[in-house]
Amino acid sequence: MTGEEAKISASVRYASVPGACYFIKMKRDERIRIGFLIHDVSRLRRTAFDQRMKPLGITRSQWWVLGGVSRHGEVGITQTELANVLDLGKVALGSLIDRLEEGGFVERRADGQDRRVNRIHPTSKGIGILEKMQKVAMEMNAKVMKGIPLQQQHQLAEMLHVMKINLIDMDVVPGSKERRNAGNGAAATGGRRGESESADAFD
Repeated sequence: MTGEEAKISASVRYASVPGACYFIKMKRDERIRIGFLIHDVSRLRRTAFDQRMKPLGITRSQWWVLGGVSRHGEVGITQTELANVLDLGKVALGSLIDRLEEGGFVERRADGQDRRVNRIHPTSKGIGILEKMQKVAMEMNAKVMKGIPLQQQHQLAEMLHVMKINLIDMDVVPGSKERRNAGNGAAATGGRRGESESADAFD
């Protein structure tokens, strides 16, 4: 009997045990419930965040990109590098960068080594708005996490990270799996790959 056949046989035997179908249904229902909860929490959190960001004249998505740019300081970052860090398509990212540049939050400068390449840098205005938004986000996150012990927050972060990796492996964002694999390769050879903070801080 092959390994796959053994798994199927074991599943059939388990399903024939009294009460087994009940537990299988419970597990299925709980996963469906988790899916709905993640969707609801994400939607409500986005709404609350957008309400608090509106007076500052910048959207949540723009803040996410601005945060990614700011982490590279004076060196700046190319659009391709930023797309890899944030797991975003170049076209969608380009549109966000254009709006940030129009608002005076970032600027494109020619690379010192290759004039054909533009590097994106935060402006003083961008850094200032980022500091204000981070303060607002910290206050909002504290309210969202109210009643959840720090240890459970760490566990939640780890579980969500695993779910995120599983989704990337499903290639739900075309090319994200390849970008992650390329990033892991660079890390193995001494390179550094930034991690998207869309779900951790900027969403």
